[in-house]
Amino acid sequence: MKDINITICIGSSCHLKGSRDIVKIFERLISEHNLGSRIDLSGSFCMGQCAQGVCVKVNGELHSLRPDTAETFFNDVILKKLA
Repeated sequence: MKDINITICIGSSCHLKGSRDIVKIFERLISEHNLGSRIDLSGSFCMGQCAQGVCVKVNGELHSLRPDTAETFFNDVILKKLA
């Protein structure tokens, strides 16, 4: 089992708000930090919070991101959870 499970909504509303870009940003950051063995990154259809922005669950905790906040979120939240 991985240390962190990240699920990004790829449903239609989140897709229109940039979920594909967030997936690419997270994939790049996971690779750059060599965290593939510690982070499970997956996609999910609608999480029921369409008005919130792109829904991202980290170990079951729901967050709302935009492509321009994804890298800061990764550095501030994900990397701290792994420290």
